[in-house]
Parts: sequence; structure tokens; C-alpha cells
Amino acid sequence: MDKKTRILAIIAAIAASILIITSPSGSIVIPKPNTSSAGTDAVQIVATHLQKPWALTFGDGKIFFTEKVGRLRVIDNGILVNESVANFRVADISDAGLLGITTHPDFVKNHFIYIYYTYKDGDKLWNKVLRITESSDKIVDAKVILDKIPGAEFDDGGVIKFGPDKKLYIGTGDATDENAAQDLVSLAGKILRLNDDGSIPSDNPDPNSPVYSLGHRNPQGLAWDDQGNLYETEEGPTKNDEINIIKEDKNYGWPNQECSGSKEYQSALNCYNISIEPAGIAYYGSGNLDFKNSLILATLRGNILYQLPISNGNVTSQKIILDGLGRIREVGVGPDNYLYILTGNTDGQGFPDKNDDKLLRVVK
Repeated sequence: MDKKTRILAIIAAIAASILIITSPSGSIVIPKPNTSSAGTDAVQIVATHLQKPWALTFGDGKIFFTEKVGRLRVIDNGILVNESVANFRVADISDAGLLGITTHPDFVKNHFIYIYYTYKDGDKLWNKVLRITESSDKIVDAKVILDKIPGAEFDDGGVIKFGPDKKLYIGTGDATDENAAQDLVSLAGKILRLNDDGSIPSDNPDPNSPVYSLGHRNPQGLAWDDQGNLYETEEGPTKNDEINIIKEDKNYGWPNQECSGSKEYQSALNCYNISIEPAGIAYYGSGNLDFKNSLILATLRGNILYQLPISNGNVTSQKIILDGLGRIREVGVGPDNYLYILTGNTDGQGFPDKNDDKLLRVVK
């Protein structure tokens, strides 16, 4: 997308709302583009006036997303449902709140949704992963998958995704206790791996532990490429933000190493010495957009959506897809092979306009 098209796309995104409809099969159908002026069909608004949105996922033709204040929301038949799927009593403090969300690989059959949220117990903050069962856009059942993950106002982690192995991966922050990231007994500062019912997979590095990798400060995004490589975004303390390739039983160094420097720890795939606050990340294999075999990276401080083409697990370049939207919290690839992004301007660190925050779709 050239500069002129990008600017027009952003203007169009703010000026017009184009709804999504679903086919009987549940797949998301592309609406007819608005061709009244050049570039107006590049970025489409799906929903506006969201409160601190954090993560999104797809299932059975619907789009589910979290609002950090404690609401689980849904786009059903192209319309943002006014009533929440569920409301949770969360500790919405800085990095904490209702955070990650993912649907089960067999969602069409079981309607399982997994969420990660922060709660207060006495004077302590904790995180838990909950599996809820959804029916007709409402919660009908809930089960705790994992509890007592250390929580904190900052560095709270929160990303959860299912991998191609149908295991649940959970990125936890160090919860401002940097030494916990190197403590194998602690759940803080780790990538955790669980079965869908919360049990520990027998092929984990330690069959008695959910820990898959350690030495993480504040994981924010997870994505797998077509080769099965797992990529993670991680915020540094003031700089040295990272994109990592996660390998089982490996140590990513925090707090002893940032990005690289020691053979004892894994080096980052990409290191950002000027902080961009990397957030959500997605892998785009092939489809309607010209982003084949690329990572798509959302940034908060950077205020940019990036394309990072990859080859054999290495980033070959970095290109700007979108800017001018303010903070970008999350990105995902929909079943229609278009990009969906959540802005993050109402999180207390941005400059929201009267329609923020938004769920947008990039179609060009």
C-alpha cells in the first residue's frame, strides 16, 4: 500500500462503517467495497466505541474479543452484540485485566472459549485461565483451566493461543518479580503448554510441569508459521523489545540477558533498541493480501502495523502496512484471509478520538 492509499484508507476507516455478514456455513463473507473514492475500501470498520480491547479470536463465523475492563464481546452476523457474552470481575489496572482469548480448534463442535484474566485475592493479584462454553452469544458453563499465575499491575503477560498440535500455549509475565522468570517452580515469566482440559501434556519438557520455555519478561503475542515455528513478541523494560522463536525447554534470558549476548540463553530473532511496545502478532501464509509468508506485527508505542516477511524462520525485512491509527493492540488473520486489528487508544496511554477504540479489517 503506497502512502496516498494508506492515508485515504485511514480516513475511510474513521469516516465509514462497513459491516460483515456471514454465510450459512459460518465463514466470513466479504462485503461489497465502497468505490465512491480511491482507497476507501482498504480499511473497513467492524465496530467502534470499544473500551480497552485487548485480544480477538474467531469461531463459527463470529468474532470474539476481550475488553480489559472485564467484558467478553462478540460480533455476530456482522453486528456488535450490545450485551456481553460474559462479564468478569477483574483487576483492570495498567497491564492487568481481561486479556487473552482463543477458541478451541474444534470450536464448531464444542463452543469452548479460553480467556486469561487478572483478579485480586486479598492484597495480591493473580491470573487464571478459564474455559467457558458459549451458546447463542452467552456463557452457559465455565471451568478453571489454570489458576494462581502470579499477577501484577505491570508485566502481566496474558496471551493465549492454541498451537497446530492442539495444545494451549500461555504467555505469562514476570509480574514485576524478574527473578521469577528463571525459577522453574514459578509460573511467572514463562510460556506454558497445556492440554485443552488443563492437564499437563506427557511430552512437555517436564511431564509434571506446564513450563515450555522460561526467561520471559512480558509476552504479548504468539503465532505459528506454516513450518510450525512459534513466534513470540515480548516487551523489554525500557527498550530491547523482542521477537523470539520459541523452542521447548529453552531459556530466553530475562533478567540476565536482553535480546542477545550469552550462549547460555537464546538470542532474539529481532531486537528493538528503541521501544515499539510489540503487541499482537499473526502469521499470514497466503490469501487475498500481498503479505505471503509474513509475520504481521501490531505495536503500541510504535503506532504501526508491520509486515515482516520470513524465510526459514528468519525475518528478511520490515515494511509498514498501516500507521496513523494510534496504538495498535492486536492483529489476527480471519477465516476470510483478511487482517483484523484492534486499536488500543483507550488504554490510558493513547489519544482516543470520539469513535475509539475500533475493530478494523484490512482488505487491501
